[in-house]
Amino acid sequence: MAHPLSPPIEAAAVIVAAGAGSRAGQPLPKQFVPWQGKPLLRHCAERFAAEGFAPIVVAIPEGTDEIAAQALRGLPGIRFVTGGATRQASVRAALEALAGEAIHTVFIHDAARPKVPLPVVARLTDALIAHDGAIPVLPVVDSLAHADGTVMGAPACRDQLRRVQTPQAFRYDAILAAHRAWDGEPDAGDDAQVAQAAGIEVALIEGDESLHKVTTAADFTGGLVPLRIGTGYDVHRLAEGEELWLCGVKIEHSHGLAGHSDADVAIHALVDAILGGLADGDIGQHFPPSDPQWRGARSDRFLAYAVKRAALLGYAIGNVDLTIICEAPRIGPHRDAMRTRLAEVMGLPINAVSVKATTTERLGFAGRGEGIAAQAAVTLLAS
Repeated sequence: MAHPLSPPIEAAAVIVAAGAGSRAGQPLPKQFVPWQGKPLLRHCAERFAAEGFAPIVVAIPEGTDEIAAQALRGLPGIRFVTGGATRQASVRAALEALAGEAIHTVFIHDAARPKVPLPVVARLTDALIAHDGAIPVLPVVDSLAHADGTVMGAPACRDQLRRVQTPQAFRYDAILAAHRAWDGEPDAGDDAQVAQAAGIEVALIEGDESLHKVTTAADFTGGLVPLRIGTGYDVHRLAEGEELWLCGVKIEHSHGLAGHSDADVAIHALVDAILGGLADGDIGQHFPPSDPQWRGARSDRFLAYAVKRAALLGYAIGNVDLTIICEAPRIGPHRDAMRTRLAEVMGLPINAVSVKATTTERLGFAGRGEGIAAQAAVTLLAS
């Protein structure tokens, strides 16, 4: 049974995700950056998919097919098109991708607005019964004035103004024709302006404050827990003929650590601590030992990845406390080199990196010299 707020079966969705998102201050286009636990783009795509919109055409920047597919993996009805130089060019490309299909209505939405409230979807759907287009709006609550250079100019009447949001809903044939007729000058702020220029009467429906647009770096950190703590633990077997790497430093010893990669047990514990603090799985999920590309790999690559992963999720490493558990070799002579190497890989000052060592008083596998263990703790600070 269909949800009572579900759109007609011929309803498609277009998600505009082709911008650079430079104001967000993120290492990737913001639509692909995690926000509240998943890529920003995925939030609205999941809502449209759950409400029966199909297909869902997503306009993405050129060259981002792989990261976009990863962000929306598993969602039904997703199609990608390469966006254009302007918002209108991106929307038109998406609309043209639907040409020839039995599409009655289309909802056009900004990927930067992760929330899509069901009551807004229902109001837009109802408005299209009598109109070719409808948009959600909110009243302007602040006083307004025109700017005359750097001083106040004439007052503006806020009673006649509205804040425009997305999704914006249209009868498909009407908005496609409007975009085909648009000459591109001046650049329109949204699809309602394109529709109005083509003579389409656009209905106003009540919007929702939750349709806030994620724009700046602060929008990515505002909902984060200020401090997270992660712990990690790992063990590797000592074996003849293997190299011994600890904390990214090669140590001369009669035995080395055996494993799929370089088996740097200290870094592996540290990577697990970071991923654990992020609630983002463990090292085996991100670098499965069944994958041949990681055979013999230097573990500092895993650590650099974990630090970058933390940054993408809005966190910086605060400090690291690492304990290596073994009878031999002696860690003291190598401690400063280990701290220096970890600090380099993680981009931290050396006084934020602690490396300690202990023995098990010759008890257990470590005491018998059969292997080396390590445990790590990290703090993660919302950046």
